Amino acid sequence: MSKPTSIKTSEAVRDRLRLLAEERGTTITDLIEELASKELTATEREQRAAEAAAELGVEFTEQIQQAGQDAWAKIRAHQGRAA
Repeated sequence: MSKPTSIKTSEAVRDRLRLLAEERGTTITDLIEELASKELTATEREQRAAEAAAELGVEFTEQIQQAGQDAWAKIRAHQGRAA
């Protein structure tokens, strides 16, 4: 098991994390670990996009990559997140 550490955040974020954890029947620590493990790095996103393109028989060009990034930016904007 990893050594515990602290993360500094605002009270508002802490309170939101507590509420989210309570709604899911878990702890803030477990919630943060779950959220962090679900979020992909830029390298992981690019790798998965290239794999998906290959499965579809599409060449993964810069143009295809940009179209995918634009699509995800629009999706995030509709979710209320920064694009």
